[in-house]
Amino acid sequence: MAAAAGCTEARAALFSSRLTTSRPHELQTPAHYDLILARCRELFMAKTHDYGTAWRILRLPSVTDQIFIKANRIRTIQEIGQQLIADDVEGEFVAIINYCLIALMQLHLPTDAPLDLPPQVVATAYDQEAQANRELLLAKNHDYGEAWRQMRVSSITDLILMKLHRVKQLENIGGAALVSEGVEGSYRDILNYAVFALILADS
Repeated sequence: MAAAAGCTEARAALFSSRLTTSRPHELQTPAHYDLILARCRELFMAKTHDYGTAWRILRLPSVTDQIFIKANRIRTIQEIGQQLIADDVEGEFVAIINYCLIALMQLHLPTDAPLDLPPQVVATAYDQEAQANRELLLAKNHDYGEAWRQMRVSSITDLILMKLHRVKQLENIGGAALVSEGVEGSYRDILNYAVFALILADS
């Protein structure tokens, strides 16, 4: 139990430390996105050091279920107003971002890629997917005028859960969508919703 608590505290310290010099609430969206993704990347690469690429064994529906568990816990905490274990809501949004990036990497890694990948290969794949999401976020921000800044974090949580139900439905029918954007687009939207939630938490 002591070891588990120490791990939780170390993870919290790694991600949750606020920057006293740059003041996150004063950042523009692109810079804030970069700050949050840098934190997520640092945690992800630390876990890669500890666990390797064990996540490579996960099929996409399993990744979807992991994201759902995290999002559902966030909603439960929001509704009840308390939590009984140490992992906070902010940490759960971080986990959602990293699981979405796992899903995107799994989608785009070569079919013959080994289960065990060198850290540099992981870092490159992570950065490519994060950059693609950054471009999507900025394009949608341009068109929608950052309307998400007027949203409540609870509403963002609901949007994530709605997207997850759509992904699960697509997975259940084998991905044969008639009009929807498919699972990749949903993973990218979920990732960016989680970024929005963290930006609002920093504000």
